[in-house]
Amino acid sequence: MEDTLQYRVTGMDCASCAAKVEKAARSAGVANPVVSIATQILTLDIPHNDARVEAVERAISDAGYHLNQLRPEASNETDDMPSHLTSGYKRALWIVIMLNLGYGMIEMIGGYLAGSQALKADALDFVGDGVITFLGVLAISWSLLWRARSALVQGVFLAILGLGVLGNTVWRIFQHQPVEAELMGAIALVALAVNVTAALVLVPHRAGDANVRAVWLFSRNDAIGNAVVVLAAILVGITKTSWPDLVVALAVAALFLHSSWVIIRDALQDIAKVESSL
Repeated sequence: MEDTLQYRVTGMDCASCAAKVEKAARSAGVANPVVSIATQILTLDIPHNDARVEAVERAISDAGYHLNQLRPEASNETDDMPSHLTSGYKRALWIVIMLNLGYGMIEMIGGYLAGSQALKADALDFVGDGVITFLGVLAISWSLLWRARSALVQGVFLAILGLGVLGNTVWRIFQHQPVEAELMGAIALVALAVNVTAALVLVPHRAGDANVRAVWLFSRNDAIGNAVVVLAAILVGITKTSWPDLVVALAVAALFLHSSWVIIRDALQDIAKVESSL
């Protein structure tokens, strides 16, 4: 539509990020911004020459996100591929995928050895990140419809992980199995180092200060999760009970389920919107 402005938003990977992008757009005077996590697209019901455009771009950039405006004449999303998605950046993404999947498997084994549900949940988070990034790399050159379908698969995948963690943790509540606090803490510390390494791999391939901050946004939640697992290990050691471990595992499950709900909701809306315009 002639009076609709669209951007691809780099760094928007969760419901909290979408809320920040929407708040930034509203602060610039735009009444009803539409933000989709599924396709990472922001839609504004204002014309391209509107005086608020510059204010919106500045507000969202200041919030730590990078915008690429989609041209209205573009036939599909590939015509507006961000310039920073270079071959070097794609290689960096593959490294991040391998780090996530590789350490996810190691942490899962460590979780079983330590008897820690929180480690197992964090391992699934690593695996989930790896799979989602993998799908994201494949979808870089896809149309909006197929990107939305890819996001739907991601959302369903996260939901399955969340339900699996939730069910297994509830079952463990009644088992009262001991947790090896020292092993749990050591594995969580290595997980934190892996997340930092993944961020450092991506930093050189991000264009501009806003994108460097976007790398932090990508890794922040995972790093916080790792730190919480370390804290849980300390509390397990102090209290000599498994309750801190189980509480963290339940929190990770809740995070999975909330994120999956938002992604599935946005993906279904985007699929319906694109199909109705065909």
